[in-house]
Amino acid sequence: MRIAVGSDHRGVHLREKILDLLERMGIPTVDVGTRYPEPPVDYPDIAAQVASKVARGEVDRGILICGTGIGMAIVANK
Repeated sequence: MRIAVGSDHRGVHLREKILDLLERMGIPTVDVGTRYPEPPVDYPDIAAQVASKVARGEVDRGILICGTGIGMAIVANK
């Protein structure tokens, strides 16, 4: 199983922890970013990248992290 992980600027630190955990578990990942808490990024851009990778079969699952999770979920389900 291969998992894409992406976050907006509010989820950077949690994204890093998730990537580290998945790596220690031996699960291949694709880091979609963002890598820094500043400058702010638009969550729809990250969510669309992860969702596209899942839809195209490049990855099996996607994990999205933002301030509330609501916006990312809406974009990913379109």
